[in-house]
Amino acid sequence: MTTVAVTQSPAVVPGTSPAPALTLANVLYERRCAIAYVTVNRPRVLNALNAPTWLDLRTAFENAQNDPAVRGVILTGAGDKAFIAGADISGLARATAVDAERSSRFGQQVLDLIENLGKPVIAAINGFALGGGCETAMACTIRIAVEHAKFGQPEVKLGLLPGGGGTQRLPRLVGKGRALQLILSGGMIGAQEAYRIGLVNEVVPASDLISRAEAILSEIAANAPIAVKYALDAVNNGVETSQNEGLVLEASYFGLCAGTEDKREGTSAFLEKRAPHFAGR
Repeated sequence: MTTVAVTQSPAVVPGTSPAPALTLANVLYERRCAIAYVTVNRPRVLNALNAPTWLDLRTAFENAQNDPAVRGVILTGAGDKAFIAGADISGLARATAVDAERSSRFGQQVLDLIENLGKPVIAAINGFALGGGCETAMACTIRIAVEHAKFGQPEVKLGLLPGGGGTQRLPRLVGKGRALQLILSGGMIGAQEAYRIGLVNEVVPASDLISRAEAILSEIAANAPIAVKYALDAVNNGVETSQNEGLVLEASYFGLCAGTEDKREGTSAFLEKRAPHFAGR
């Protein structure tokens, strides 16, 4: 089965009481318990990305990264039509070559922040994820899509190429051949095809999208925070190296974890046949 249905509400992720919402112009941000909810809030333009929205996304994710109470993030789009439908074309139409390169680098930096947040980020893809939207989803740790979601990198239809990491992350996720077909054709694929090629982790009914993301973060949050962070770092950094170099990196992170209080608690709890109580130290 490629569709995952959630039949009951997920357990509440352990954490502190709700925090005041961060006020931004184009992005909604709030923390409930240990989850930060980031929503691109431009539904009239299908949550298209422009410069102020990129800035708001950076602010939101920096806030999540710096908040010790946040154990994971759910990123989605406002409304039921689009996650992020791409870049704001009106802005692109006016951009010079220098402007475009500068804009590309800034977007890449924001997505690098998301990818290397040190905490899991789930893309809850509730509709179109095209261009910069597909690139934003690919920077997330895990991607969950509704059944009507659509994916693509249509930049070549505008005389451009993907500028937010699409030429780099897409081949790493789905393989060079499939990535080139999507990038060069500029075509769209549906959620089930995206699942088949490994672009998304799960396909769920729209009514279950956020609750499924919460359930996954709840499962992750039950584990040692430092181990989760180092596991993310080991994968993200190791995939850019040879396997031998990655193994050395893995051993280094393994050793760092072994020196933590959480490791002592985890191994003691296992031997004592009780649930661990991790402190993130």
